[in-house]
Amino acid sequence: MGGGGAGSALAFLPDGAAVPLPLEPPPGPTAGELLRRLQGALRLPPRASEALALWLSSPLLEVQLKPRHRPLRLVRQWPELLLRFSLGSPGAIAQDEPSLQLRRNVFYPKGRELELEDEELLRLLYEEARGNVLGGRYPVDPPTGRSWGALVCRLRLGPFQPGQHTAPSLRPLLGELLPPPPGRGGLWGALLRRGPRAPPPEEGLLQAFARTPGPQAPPSELYRAFLSRCHPLPYYGCAFFPGAIERPPGGLLGRGAAGQGGGLRPVSVAVGLEGVTIIDPREKHVLLSLTFPELCWELVGVGGQEGDPPGGQEGDGAHEPPQLWLEFDGDHEGAPVNRLLRVFSPQAELMGALIECCIELGGTGESRGVTGRHWGVTGRHWGSLGSPSRPGRADGRPHECCIELGAEAPPGPAPPPGAPLRRQESVTRPRLQRLSTIDYVQDGQELRRVKPPRRSASFFGRGGGSYSPVSGGAGLEPG
Repeated sequence: MGGGGAGSALAFLPDGAAVPLPLEPPPGPTAGELLRRLQGALRLPPRASEALALWLSSPLLEVQLKPRHRPLRLVRQWPELLLRFSLGSPGAIAQDEPSLQLRRNVFYPKGRELELEDEELLRLLYEEARGNVLGGRYPVDPPTGRSWGALVCRLRLGPFQPGQHTAPSLRPLLGELLPPPPGRGGLWGALLRRGPRAPPPEEGLLQAFARTPGPQAPPSELYRAFLSRCHPLPYYGCAFFPGAIERPPGGLLGRGAAGQGGGLRPVSVAVGLEGVTIIDPREKHVLLSLTFPELCWELVGVGGQEGDPPGGQEGDGAHEPPQLWLEFDGDHEGAPVNRLLRVFSPQAELMGALIECCIELGGTGESRGVTGRHWGVTGRHWGSLGSPSRPGRADGRPHECCIELGAEAPPGPAPPPGAPLRRQESVTRPRLQRLSTIDYVQDGQELRRVKPPRRSASFFGRGGGSYSPVSGGAGLEPG
């Protein structure tokens, strides 16, 4: 945590600016106290304490702080946290240093953003969203990226002026105005890129810039317009975790080690109030997006879990990293099946903790306040920083159960069950064909696998919940 002089620390804003904050001797002030001081220094309205939160962030770990956390104490424990929740080498862990950052609160509902009127608060939210778009954390389609880039042009360059604002004048600024294009690299990308050559990106950006509001539009209106266009993204406002999933076996590039399928594909896992999204950070497109009513989840290989060997040790003595298992509906050759996807990540425990918090807030969080309910590094999922046990829910069910939200279904039409998969050009639409899942159906009292991959037996022996496996159908091979 960078120092701003004796007895002070630097808090970094989404636009990169740093604000010095006074610190008392150890254990130091709480995150809630520091947020209030920062709120006063920036002259933010009272609602800023709900929309924003303090984070400790480094290349190896990002954590939103609870109001009662003491950042100085956590900074001293940072190497210990990295040993548990990262794959960094000893040298990288020794050199890693977190910074104190002001960011959007993961538990702040999207709808309440549009009710904000303070220009500085809207600007901070805009700067964070813009950074995530330009940095590639939020995959967007090129047409959407141009519309967002046009708003960035309007805020940065002022109202559009014909003759003054031209395509050549925008070309040097493209890296600061447009998000990176979706990836389709390598030999296959070259083979798939066909058709007429696309016009230069600055030409499309200039056309979109010419359609932006004129000088009568205040900055707060432009900030709000940018944020509202981010809201349809399922990963907007989420916390992001590094992970890996198994590649589908087969093909020229799909051969891993013996018995290991197609190897592992690095992914980013976005968890927020509405659900879970799996993103390919290299190709910058969505692989899977599920709302909480559409999924079941379970932690496997995490110490302290009932029925799991300690440290992720399997029966054959092999060691695997902790895993987050996701179960959802799918289809196999037109027949409905249940699918299991496992995500390997040293931060799987943190994903599960955040999922549980979001479920307890009611899926979307719109019906509850966000003050006093923060996901952070303490609690039962953080070992020495809290209780290591995994108690059941209030109704006696274990946490490894299916999610039941009743009428809390998200808005918008749901896809018809068993609909055939189609090629999707949008980067925000899931590419299920690129997932290596375990597909199974229930036939009477038995489960039949569509494929014979490795699996976690705990999914097939649990009870409770309202989620029921689909029945077996024609064309499915017995396990």
